[in-house]
Amino acid sequence: MRLSLKIKLTILLVISLVLIAVYLFVGVPGNWEYILPRRASRILAIVITGAVIAIATIVFQTITNNRILTPSIIGLDSLYVLVQTFIIFVFGSTSVAAVNHNLNFGLSVGAMIVFAFLLYQFLFKKQKNIYFLLLVGIVFGTFFSSLTSFMQVLIDPNEFMMVQNRMFASFNNVNTNILWLSIGILILTIIYFWKYIKFLDVMSLGKEQAINLGIDYDQVVKRLMIVIAIWISVATALVGPILFLGLLVANVTYEFMRTYKHSYLLIASVFISIIALVGGQLIVDRIFSFETTLSVIINFIGGIYFLYLILKESKKW
Repeated sequence: MRLSLKIKLTILLVISLVLIAVYLFVGVPGNWEYILPRRASRILAIVITGAVIAIATIVFQTITNNRILTPSIIGLDSLYVLVQTFIIFVFGSTSVAAVNHNLNFGLSVGAMIVFAFLLYQFLFKKQKNIYFLLLVGIVFGTFFSSLTSFMQVLIDPNEFMMVQNRMFASFNNVNTNILWLSIGILILTIIYFWKYIKFLDVMSLGKEQAINLGIDYDQVVKRLMIVIAIWISVATALVGPILFLGLLVANVTYEFMRTYKHSYLLIASVFISIIALVGGQLIVDRIFSFETTLSVIINFIGGIYFLYLILKESKKW
């Protein structure tokens, strides 16, 4: 018996709520007034991060018409690590830019958004091929990684530990002020993005078909890429880079939902992302006792799944 799309969404919603409830209320040692607000802020960060990365990846893969590519390919994750390394390399780990979470968040998000905006503006004027844009993004990502490695070799070993902590995503110490600022930015971008959802089903058919059906393809892609850059920038600056989360969640969503309708795919991807992150955080907290980080688990599983997808596509070819 094949389940309907609404039943599938209901199942994902129930599982998400159960995992969130388990994380919030199970194993509280007794000091509810202290523990619950901290867990609630952590859950909120997980939900926000998972939601925006999942939606951004689904939209990005629809634009590129490729289920293996993710927004990280344009180099935003590498730029984030470069910014963090540069701040500590130039100003030191005790500088205001490194210690003040709000300022650090603003610098990181600002640098990533400005880079993405300039990249899109320049390339869409000169070259409107989306794959050329991705190729340039890969080149910049490699360049940023090389600069980061160069500075990390020269940096003081004690300060390198601080850089290393920011190279991996962490939900353990969430700054509430940054969290609410992130929510405000994301609400504004989602309101702007809402009117473009109706184009995604048609754009999944390809550029030529979308143009034939009356969509101003280049303008829509340009606006969606800017929105994707803002989402990934905020999510990365909020908790750190999670390389394979989007790839893992997006492809599990496609396999589970079995539909082309983005109104269902986007919602399902949010729930699956929440399940993956909250379930992973429960494993980190209860099984590994904080001896590893959630990003390590996600990247490990996502890396294996990435290899599986490549092998699967090569067999089809």
